[in-house]
Amino acid sequence: MEFGDLVVDALSFSFEFGDEVVADELLAGGATWAAGPLAALDASEVAIVCVIDADAVDAILDRALAESDHHQLPTTTLVNLTSEGPGRTRQLATRAESLGVAYLDGSIMTPAAAIGTEATRILYSGPADLFDRHRQTLAALGGTAVHLGTDPGRAASFDVALLNLFWSSITGLMHSFALAARQHVPATALAPHARQMAQLVADLLPGLAAEIDAGGFSGEGSSSLTSVAASLEHIVHALEEAEVSAAVTRAAKEVVDAAVSAGHGADSPTRLAEFLSRDRAGGHPPTRHTDRDAVGQADPSPSAGDRLL
Repeated sequence: MEFGDLVVDALSFSFEFGDEVVADELLAGGATWAAGPLAALDASEVAIVCVIDADAVDAILDRALAESDHHQLPTTTLVNLTSEGPGRTRQLATRAESLGVAYLDGSIMTPAAAIGTEATRILYSGPADLFDRHRQTLAALGGTAVHLGTDPGRAASFDVALLNLFWSSITGLMHSFALAARQHVPATALAPHARQMAQLVADLLPGLAAEIDAGGFSGEGSSSLTSVAASLEHIVHALEEAEVSAAVTRAAKEVVDAAVSAGHGADSPTRLAEFLSRDRAGGHPPTRHTDRDAVGQADPSPSAGDRLL
């Protein structure tokens, strides 16, 4: 299937939401206009939807049902690339399956402009046989596709965690640029040093992840949380002195202070992952899964736990 053919099915849903510029471009490239969601679902063995949120996907299914004389949907596979939380995604999967529609969830890890190029990276979860059956069709989206496991919410779990990392990092970077600017340091002067700092974090990441999964939080050989709290206090003071909002850094310090107060002052910063994952009543974090197919792999390189196109 050519990429243009795939877009017909994928975006005929989103046409309902009025992006006429995109629609005109696709139609000019040979795409076919779908009369509505039901026609789009009936057009192929696989239909791709990528809209604003899960409520929009539900609205699409509702309209397709309303368009059906028998209030039934075509037997097809719905590949949902809409960004949503894992719980809501599982609800969508359950609803789709109750309507006789096979469901495969996906999370796009690259900008929209990358779709159709080798830079594309999409994480999928849901029945492995669906992923295998439609891998050639999905390959038209370009780049790399990774199947993380059978739980339909698994890709969304990776998505929100990685987006949290991305936007926390971007926010932190802008915060640092703002602090530097108050000291008459241009962003371009700070940027090379910020890049080295980011590389340090990237280099540390595999070891930190291994330490977290192993449940070893010893502060030996690394900064203790007590030391981290003191460093954050220093940064908060510098921000306030420069008249830059310290709210974000203060919030981070409050988490560290809480962990120290809970008796973890001598532990390494990796203790925060376990501490933050506890339930609100202060209990233990969720039990770790051992099924690799259900858990998938965080490492972006191919492994035995990932199913790649």
